[in-house]
Amino acid sequence: MTSANEHISVVIAKNGPYIVSGDAPLTEEIISANAEGESMQWQRGKAYDASAKYALCRCGQSAKAPFCDGTHARAGFDGTETAPRMPYATQARVFDGPNLSLLDAPHLCADARFCDPNGKVWKQVERTDDPDIRAMFLSQVNNCPAGRLLAFDKAAGRTIDQHTPLAIGLIEDPVEDCSGPIWLRGGVVLTSADGQKYEVRNNMTVCRCGASKNKPFCDGSHASIQFRANAKA
Repeated sequence: MTSANEHISVVIAKNGPYIVSGDAPLTEEIISANAEGESMQWQRGKAYDASAKYALCRCGQSAKAPFCDGTHARAGFDGTETAPRMPYATQARVFDGPNLSLLDAPHLCADARFCDPNGKVWKQVERTDDPDIRAMFLSQVNNCPAGRLLAFDKAAGRTIDQHTPLAIGLIEDPVEDCSGPIWLRGGVVLTSADGQKYEVRNNMTVCRCGASKNKPFCDGSHASIQFRANAKA
């Protein structure tokens, strides 16, 4: 797992927004799909002019999205954090292959669907002794923004976790016609409303629609409710 980096941190306000500190770059990250609607790659979208400290909406109702405008207080937003806090390694299921394994914690799914093309990564792992399939498998797993999926090199005894720069992304999903979660990249430090730090990971996605049952993390609810972050803006 990525070591903590205090330069960019996110503190969760009780029943309120995410308070971001540390000059965190803030950009839209768009899921780019092929003609069949399969997720293929990430495309950089709008870059926001963000200050050294800012608040990102967590209730999904701000008229100034992605930034907080105080609506959570008027709406009586319940942001209670219910996600388990044990390390990822103890939560993940292992799918074994000839030289790689796939670690999967499905409750962290952000519904980005990079795992689905080419027969799905759960089947690909069984054939990762083929160099072409190995490369395809690693590319798809490393595109998972939530860190739900990780590839494990059995010979080296470590995960193959592609480094990403410290940044914060706002996921947009044109195929599902909705806005996805907030993507914390590169080892952003996330602190709960009760002051406890979550495990620092290279990729995490936190809910911004307000509907997740696994707060603060995304559980894919944005797709089922057709959430659009900028609908009121």
